[in-house]
Amino acid sequence: MDIRWNVFLVILGAAFVTFIPRVLPLMVLSRTKLPEWGMRWLHYVPIAVMAALIGQELLVHDGKASSITQYIELIAALPTFWVAIKTRSLLLTVIVGILSVMVLRFIF
Repeated sequence: MDIRWNVFLVILGAAFVTFIPRVLPLMVLSRTKLPEWGMRWLHYVPIAVMAALIGQELLVHDGKASSITQYIELIAALPTFWVAIKTRSLLLTVIVGILSVMVLRFIF
């Protein structure tokens, strides 16, 4: 089996491009003290990213607003969000989400 150098260099370049944006900020920020407003701002980044991902998944399908068949997932998200907020348990949240979708798909 011979090595295709162009494929190897593409893989190596992709690894480098993926590695640098993840490690460089970690190295820089580990040696500096962020101001209080910066820490408060960073505190909301995971919540904002998760809300964007979930909102897009629930409300947009194929680049268009959801039709009535996709509202099952939106309705199932309500008890799932409630359980997530009340229990803060990932396992229980996933179980409630899966069961909610199963029941609603069975009914409709």
